[in-house]
Amino acid sequence: MSSVTNEAYEVYRDSWGIPHLRASDPLALAHAQGRVTAVDRAWQLEVERHRAQGSSAAFLGAEAVTWDRFARRARLDDTARRCHEALLADDPDTAAWVAAYVDGVNSGLAEGAARDERFARSGHVPTPWEPWVPLSIWVATHILFAGFPTKLWRERVARALGDRAATLFATDGPGTAGSNGWLVPGDRTASGSAIIAGDPHRFIEDPGVYQQIRLSCPEYDVLGIAVPGVPGLAHFGHTGSAAWAITNAMSDYQDLYVERLRPAADGDGLEALGPDGVWEPVTRHTETITVAGGPDERVEVLETARGPIVIGAEAPTPGTSGADGAEEVLSLRYPPRVRRDLGFATLPALLRARTVADIDRALDGWAEPVNVVHAADTEGGLLHRVAGVVPLRDPAGRLRPVPAWDSRYAWRGWATTPAEPVQGFAVMANARGIASPLGVEFAPPHRADRIRELLSGSADWTPKAMADVHADTYLASAAPLLALLPALDGLSPAADALRARLLAWDRHMDADSTDATVFAAFRTATVRRFAADPVFAGLADAPGGPEVFHPWQYLVPKIGYALEGLLGTDLLPDLDRTGHVRAALEETAGAGAPEAAWSSVHRLAPWQALPAPDAEDDWPGLGGDHDCVNATSSVPGFTDRFARASAARYVWDLSDREAGLWAVPLGADGVHGSPHHRDQLPHWARCELIPIVTDWDLLTKETSG
Repeated sequence: MSSVTNEAYEVYRDSWGIPHLRASDPLALAHAQGRVTAVDRAWQLEVERHRAQGSSAAFLGAEAVTWDRFARRARLDDTARRCHEALLADDPDTAAWVAAYVDGVNSGLAEGAARDERFARSGHVPTPWEPWVPLSIWVATHILFAGFPTKLWRERVARALGDRAATLFATDGPGTAGSNGWLVPGDRTASGSAIIAGDPHRFIEDPGVYQQIRLSCPEYDVLGIAVPGVPGLAHFGHTGSAAWAITNAMSDYQDLYVERLRPAADGDGLEALGPDGVWEPVTRHTETITVAGGPDERVEVLETARGPIVIGAEAPTPGTSGADGAEEVLSLRYPPRVRRDLGFATLPALLRARTVADIDRALDGWAEPVNVVHAADTEGGLLHRVAGVVPLRDPAGRLRPVPAWDSRYAWRGWATTPAEPVQGFAVMANARGIASPLGVEFAPPHRADRIRELLSGSADWTPKAMADVHADTYLASAAPLLALLPALDGLSPAADALRARLLAWDRHMDADSTDATVFAAFRTATVRRFAADPVFAGLADAPGGPEVFHPWQYLVPKIGYALEGLLGTDLLPDLDRTGHVRAALEETAGAGAPEAAWSSVHRLAPWQALPAPDAEDDWPGLGGDHDCVNATSSVPGFTDRFARASAARYVWDLSDREAGLWAVPLGADGVHGSPHHRDQLPHWARCELIPIVTDWDLLTKETSG
């Protein structure tokens, strides 16, 4: 790479190509962060920028139209622009800091684009970023984190199986995001200082969704894991004297409203039925999505007083008819659009934090996504809290779409986010716990329970020992399915032998385990037989509505993730569980139990916006599964391959920052074929972490080349 050193900042790299930036002041440092990110990851930045703006189909083609249509109807970029306008008015210092980052991106985009053949292949030419693009990327990255499309599924379930069954599938299978995180106090570490460790679970993308980086100026020196396109270190950071990390709190903070629309009385435009029977104006305009290799698409954008119409916005027949003949559609209400605040003032405040108290105060301004936070400092301070904005409203709004014309479902302010003292170990793994009052569906307790069990086995933890926790593959959720096997009678000899094998299995989804592969095959057969049961006939059809919400609506994956709960619920008396399990066992035995290692079928399948035309499927196979600590999430009943896993791993040591460890799935560079594009992949696949280096004398200063 060529030099990006000038009189205001310097760029150093460690042996993994991770950038360490040193600048004269915070603004110069933000500029450097933006520029280095653009040089290293120009393609990724441009994809994320245009996805946020609903314009990615212009160079990615027709496959991107589904997302672009949603982004425009949900008004993601417009929401970011409004939040930026408020930031300029209320917090000009933070706005200037964001602007410095954007200036840095703009100064590096051309150089970064010249490094990456995907620009030439797609015909995309970068143009300068607007000042609010980092906010737009933040909105688009997190708009689905709260899982509002699940409310559409619950509505389908309630109509097919009755209202009591609305949450029947809430085993809380993997959604778009989750995490593991744990905080070990100093009285249980070898050094006497706290250790924070964990891993965010996201869809694995190429380039990776997280960026290892260090940001240093006279005011602070912080290393951590950044979101490319956003300044600072929002989720994971270590300032030297204090450190923090987050997981998804699984809170519900977005609502879907059933809206009734009719032509306006004057015949010009539309009206929506608001609370207390008042018809209100609907804003309406048309936008055009440019599609590479295809015709442009016009998108009707509608918005009521509740929020943008995201389902049924097609004119002139937006949806189904209500009792009064008005057309019914669904609007989305989400806090940043209501409050015009994304909490960006928190980002520079975190960089300046020296103590847990500083981190706590900074997080009081956090907006979204709603997170559970662990923090510790060198003075012995510990923090376990929830941060983010959750509306106060009728509980029904958390479950299903609610009528916009009923005032009881209006938002009535903002919830107080809970905190609790750290007693022993603090563990956060998306399960019920500190954030329970704020959500509906949480992860099963298996990962959290397993982490606690593992941590309880030692009182002298070290950073290196944390890798054993990251790598654990015990699958506790296998127990309910296996528990049905002993009572089965009348089995064929092959099925009886298979039963004995499964019951003897140690329940570890290890990479080299053939028993894990056999269990997965048996589980798949069980899930598919459940899905074919007549009790689920009303849910078996392909989902309707916008395609962007379809992943939340398919029956087979829903059963796959909910299998543990479906095996024991009393809401489905006609479901022949024993019969299906017996038939699945016979089917698996009759097909010949697969004798392949789990990693041979459980292979990574990352998302790529523009795969290479001659790309080989050379992604590794791994151990783990969706309820393991090593959460490599396949889709039971559909595929053993996985696209969702640890998007980064970190260990923050409060006794010595350089004793910490970290890793990402690919590498520091987003350009295919570069030395640091995939150099961390083999280590990540083995749950190994690489060292953190902070001594400037051990880093390489970039020179002109």
